Amino acid sequence: MAWIPLILLAGLVLLVIGMYNSLIRLKVQSENAWADIDVQLKRRYDLIPNLVETVKGYAGHEKQTFEAVITARNRAMAATTPSTKAEAEGLLAQSLKSLFALAEAYPQLRAVESFTQLQGSLNQIEEAVQNARRYYNAVVRDLNTKIQEFPSNLIAGFFSFKQGEFFELVDMTERAVPKVSFDQASR
Repeated sequence: MAWIPLILLAGLVLLVIGMYNSLIRLKVQSENAWADIDVQLKRRYDLIPNLVETVKGYAGHEKQTFEAVITARNRAMAATTPSTKAEAEGLLAQSLKSLFALAEAYPQLRAVESFTQLQGSLNQIEEAVQNARRYYNAVVRDLNTKIQEFPSNLIAGFFSFKQGEFFELVDMTERAVPKVSFDQASR
């Protein structure tokens, strides 16, 4: 009869070890998924100077647009947390839209093969970023769920596991508050 408490204790220890290992596995997966996002974003950051130089060859007088793109790129490169990275990426996306809008004004630029190749590469990288972001957010969701579920929340609290931060890219124009006018003149 003395062995029953030992079996229960061993079962409890194995349960704690299993929950701890599950939390560790999800934490490592989220770190690896974040590294995958970082790799894709670095590929994009490396492509941007070439894109700017190509457009600059045709629209050199648009200095403000070029500076905005480079500034946004540098800010995005310096961001480290998912929330600051997401905000910086939103600003970079806006500045790239301005750059492509500028390129639309120069039909001869759109005919240049290097520009179309850069634009195609950028689109492929954007898809890879979105895929990596979706995977990262799924892993973070699983980690956060595990941290909140009973009884693993007890283990997570004891070993100081922190919830992961989602990486949500938000178009800055979507954040703008719409302007509503009830002006009589507009009717």
